[in-house]
Formats: sequence, C-alpha cells, structure tokens
Amino acid sequence: MKHLVLLLEEISAREMLKGVLPNLLPDWEYRCIVFEGKQDLEKNIVKKIRSYRVPNSFFVILRDQDSGDCHIIKNRLLSLCEYAGKPDVFVRIACHELESWYLADLEAVEQGLGIRGLKRHQNKKKYRNPDRLSSPSTELEKLTKGVYQKVSGSRAIGPYLHLANERSNSFRVFISGLQRIAGNEEA
Repeated sequence: MKHLVLLLEEISAREMLKGVLPNLLPDWEYRCIVFEGKQDLEKNIVKKIRSYRVPNSFFVILRDQDSGDCHIIKNRLLSLCEYAGKPDVFVRIACHELESWYLADLEAVEQGLGIRGLKRHQNKKKYRNPDRLSSPSTELEKLTKGVYQKVSGSRAIGPYLHLANERSNSFRVFISGLQRIAGNEEA
C-alpha cells in the first residue's frame, strides 16, 4: 500500500488536506502529523522521521512562509530531513499563509462557506495572485465578513478546491509535487 506522511504546522492544514487528498491520491493511505506551530514542527522533524516505521512511506512537509524568506525556510527544513536520513522529503512552503490558496479559488470558498457572490471578486488584482498578499488570513476574514475561521473554514473549503487552479503558485507547486510523487510510485 502506498503511504504518505504529512508533517504539518497546524490543524487547519490537516483539515484542508482531508478534503483534497482523497481526490488527488485516491489509492493512497495518508497520515497527517500536526505540530503546535512552526517551531514545534522544526524541533521535532528529525525525531518523527527517524522513528516512523511504515515501509514505503513518502514524507511531505507543509509550512507557512509567514514573514520569512521561503528559500531559507525550505533549505533549513531540507537540512533537517537530510540529517534525519531522508533527503528526498517533499517540502512545500505556502506563500505567505495557507489562506492564499483559498483566495486563489474564491469559488471553493463560496461553496465551502455557503457565501454567495464571492467568486465574482476573483478577477480583482489581489485575488489573481494571492501569494503576494502579506496577510491572506486577514484578507479572507474581511472578504467573508468574519465567517471564515481557520480550522472550520479549512475543513469546509478543502473538498471544493480546484486542483488545477494556478492563481497561487505555491498551491500549484504543492499539487504538482504530490502528483509527481504518485506518478513515480506507480512507475
């Protein structure tokens, strides 16, 4: 059985992935290991990877960029993975926050949260490339007039996210990377 292990910074990422992964990788088992923030994630990566004993497991790390430099963050995470003896871990950084992925797909937000009229905002400049927004979570809360909450909102929006959406480059790279992992395993 194909097995994916996702090391995540926060609960909201797990809730979103519960809606995305069954559509993206229907023949895979997966396990989400959620940490209590980015410091906890980075502090425990080596221990978690070294102690994981399920054969044929593929590891993925998903972390928000927040205000950091995504290249520095990714290199630090890759170094920790290499130190753990697993240099082939797929590391993705959500620019700047996971919510940029939702702002890139306002139709999914509209469907998930049951708020009519959101998708008509998609052609506004800031929603055509939401990875550039410094605080996508604040933007999403304003746009939904406070309806969006991190965990419940991620759970509601996840199943509706269009996997081919390219308005968020970090989402596109994350999805294509998972597809590549699945394709390599099937070969």
